Amino acid sequence: MAKIKVKTIKPMKLAYIEHKGPYDQVPFDKYYAELYGWVKQQRGVRPGFKPLAVYPDDPAATAPEQLRTQVAVPIVGDAKADDKIKIMEMPAMECAVLDFKGSTEEYSNAYKELAAWTEQNGYDWAAPPYEVHSKKPKTKGGKCIMSSKIHAPIKKK
Repeated sequence: MAKIKVKTIKPMKLAYIEHKGPYDQVPFDKYYAELYGWVKQQRGVRPGFKPLAVYPDDPAATAPEQLRTQVAVPIVGDAKADDKIKIMEMPAMECAVLDFKGSTEEYSNAYKELAAWTEQNGYDWAAPPYEVHSKKPKTKGGKCIMSSKIHAPIKKK
């Protein structure tokens, strides 16, 4: 089992684009380029360093074509949402955090490991999971390789 740490995450404001469809078909590069370009056009708004993705739907209970991914960048400053880019506030929270590097096909095993750890350590998930991407996704051998920290917001049972 991978090393999982409990961390307190500070609140953050996010600018995001919502994608609907299978999790392994999200065009992260396209959306991140759009988001950073949008931030540059905003007066008095700065982007955070590491982009992220929030997964509000349970893939075990939602059809792949209905899965939502909120591809996001943290922002500092006041920005106004538009037709495509929305703004949300994430509250401070405790998270179980797992470091992940691998193909998108391997994510389900990482999430199973994180779910098992939370159960074994007396926690329930308190909110949808999210991933902080520490490097740009790369394609290697036809597969998308991700480097991220998977965050599971938790609360004691």
